[in-house]
Amino acid sequence: MNQATQSATEQDQNDVNNPAIAAIIAEQNDAFRTSVTTSVKAPGVPPGKLVMTAGIAAQSDEFRAALIGALVAFDSFDADSDPYGLHEMGVLEIEGERVWFKFDLYDENYEYGAEIPTDPTRMRRVLTLLLPSEY
Repeated sequence: MNQATQSATEQDQNDVNNPAIAAIIAEQNDAFRTSVTTSVKAPGVPPGKLVMTAGIAAQSDEFRAALIGALVAFDSFDADSDPYGLHEMGVLEIEGERVWFKFDLYDENYEYGAEIPTDPTRMRRVLTLLLPSEY
């Protein structure tokens, strides 16, 4: 493979506007999100971590438990919260409080953005739970 072909191939793997790439990322995001309550991850679940902001951490145990349950069950992606079809952001309502969840994709060391966002061996997900006021 010559350098121009290799560069084009790498660019194709990074093009989240490509529906095929967006579908892979959405599938991986969904697999991660729906498995956050399992201690042993099923094959195909990409590595990553779930984090929450101070505002979420300050909520009651019951609120956080309801939030995690709603996060795992969420399937209401729409054009407002998911315009690129990546399933990277969603809005939940828990006890009358709006909560956002958001994915970011990093390299294996959580230092930089993922070079190839579809390759779970070379990237890590961070799923953040936050209040809109904390964005």
